[in-house]
Order: sequence, then structure tokens, then C-alpha cells
Amino acid sequence: MITLVQKTSQVLLHMSVAFAVTYGFTGSLAVGGVAAIVEPVCNVLLLPLHDRVWQRIRERLALQPRNVAKGSATGHAGAPAPAVVHG
Repeated sequence: MITLVQKTSQVLLHMSVAFAVTYGFTGSLAVGGVAAIVEPVCNVLLLPLHDRVWQRIRERLALQPRNVAKGSATGHAGAPAPAVVHG
């Protein structure tokens, strides 16, 4: 039950912020009302896509080998250490 109340509160917060910002810029109650509806709907539709993209990024990073060992002279995987010039 608390999760439902929390999610409802979050939706109302999103809608209030969208309305307030849009009304502040336009001075129009109608445009503010439309933004209060459209913005949360767009978030609901795009959030799963966003989460899938980040899941794929995490999976790719987990599959990459970690070539840089502590104390390695190369500093970067396969790259030679920078030369030290004494002048």
C-alpha cells in the first residue's frame, strides 16, 4: 500500500512541476495543463527504453576484460609508459 501512495505522490509531483514550469514560461493555464499530462506520459513511455540501454551498457562493460593491473608499468592496457625526460 505504501508503494502505491509513494508512486502516486511521485506522479503528482511530476505533474505539478511540469505545470508550474510551463505556466511560469507561458502564463497559460491551458498550456500548463497539457504539459502536466504530456510530460509524465512521455516519462512513463521512455523510462523502460532508458533502462534497457543502460542495462546493455552495464552488460558490455562487464564483458570487457580488465587489462590494467595495479602496479602495471603501462598505465593503460597495451599503451607504453610515458617517457621521462630529464632536462
